[in-house]
Amino acid sequence: MFSIRRLKAAIGAVLLLVGTAQALAAPAPAVKFDAPLKIVVPFSPGALIDIIARIYAEKISKLVGQPVIVENRPGAGGLVGAQHVLLEPVAENTMLFVSSSYAVIPAITPKMPYDTLKDFSGISEIASSPTLAIVNGKSPYTRLQELIDAARRPGAHITYGSAGVNSATDLVGRYFNREAGIHLAQIPFKGVQEGVSEVMAGRVGVSFPPIALALPYIKSGQLKPLAVTSLKRSTLLPDVPTVSESGLANFDYSIWYGVVMSAKTSPAVKQALAHDIAQINQDPTVLNVLTRQGLVPESLQLSAFDHYIAGEMNKFNKLLQANP
Repeated sequence: MFSIRRLKAAIGAVLLLVGTAQALAAPAPAVKFDAPLKIVVPFSPGALIDIIARIYAEKISKLVGQPVIVENRPGAGGLVGAQHVLLEPVAENTMLFVSSSYAVIPAITPKMPYDTLKDFSGISEIASSPTLAIVNGKSPYTRLQELIDAARRPGAHITYGSAGVNSATDLVGRYFNREAGIHLAQIPFKGVQEGVSEVMAGRVGVSFPPIALALPYIKSGQLKPLAVTSLKRSTLLPDVPTVSESGLANFDYSIWYGVVMSAKTSPAVKQALAHDIAQINQDPTVLNVLTRQGLVPESLQLSAFDHYIAGEMNKFNKLLQANP
């Protein structure tokens, strides 16, 4: 039910034709921007999404012949930045960089100030990052099933560290609990790094950080990877099995990043920027940066990306309703 990448296949050839393939194959529409463009990042400077946004800002600027300004508008898990974009007087010039939390917000916010699917339009998914189930380097567990078996024993109390309630690293923990039929108790921290540090210190049982964050500690032996949460193995850790391979069939969870704009933006502008981003997605220097961050390049665009976002919102809504 929760297979992320299978959803893309289910979208079908027609949506891919009008989405990704259209942006890649069609000539760029004749759109001239007569003012600087803006990218709004709804998180603080230095976050991974901010790093990605600044790379794309530089590349887009060269393609459109205008400066591209990156503006950080953190707050309320992304709500502040999204609202700011909708209030912009010129919708044509403002992009919003989003991550998986964009699809989670509607499920945890009783009174949304906007309609995610009606007020915004997808431009392009950029990349995704699977997470890892990691334990202390000296943990007795060497396979994921051993951790699951231990959690099923009477009186078992195993904890998982997250970056806070409803964060991406909390949601994957809830998803894992649900699919495995176990109860790992969440210990929320202020950030992913703290949860990982507590696992290394032996005070937390397991955590689910992005691969790039955990990799240095895996190489040093301080952490032990049990499984990767995407359907495919990571090229950074090719010997680590997926959760699906480890017994939880079709388990698929990744943190994703993409670009949306106000739904009021003209189709020509959306098509033009989707075309530009499709070009940037194939730039070897950009691909190298994404790969080093543990990211997998993605290419859903326009209507196909809209349908993917809708599916993600539905998935997270069901997950949070089942695990309030």
